Amino acid sequence: MRTLPPVTISCSHEHAAWPGTVSISAATLHALVRDVAESLRRAGVPKLVLVNGHGGNYVLGNAVQEAHGDMALFPGLDEWEDARRAAGMETGGDADMHAGELETSILLHAHPELVRDGYETADHLAGDRRSLLTLGMAPYTASGVIGRPSLASAGKGRDALGSLVAAFGGCLAALQGQDGRARQARDEGQHAVDDGDGQPLR
Repeated sequence: MRTLPPVTISCSHEHAAWPGTVSISAATLHALVRDVAESLRRAGVPKLVLVNGHGGNYVLGNAVQEAHGDMALFPGLDEWEDARRAAGMETGGDADMHAGELETSILLHAHPELVRDGYETADHLAGDRRSLLTLGMAPYTASGVIGRPSLASAGKGRDALGSLVAAFGGCLAALQGQDGRARQARDEGQHAVDDGDGQPLR
């Protein structure tokens, strides 16, 4: 397995009210992923895992679906929820949306120098965010916090990341399994698609 440099600018349009926020369009992010994947395929690397740390990059899910088994997206919602449970987080993913218990815990563990003083008193909850896609985050928080950073700890961050590391093996296994099923289908002269009930289409 090889790693690529991170893409540090993506789709953060919901944060546009805060000066300094820089975003690219969903179409640009999709094209970037597609072009990188194609370049890797030409170099003999057929599989790609997109490790995503930002919930606003919805288009990555579409890119993975369109790759027909040659890409995976990690972590997904289930992996994040498993990480919360493993770390003993008190808040759930909906309430703890941004700069809350989970994200602050991860930073306290991995990069404590980046956590500003005062996070212990910065809690802010905004349960009803039904217009967030239309209006962005500004109507729901003045600080950018939606969650409870006061509950964060370095230990929780360590355990959350440990859970994600353990779960990554399942992501790789899914990619390898997809490759194995495709090879088996070709060997048997079958189309590598099933009928929805697990029976191969011939």
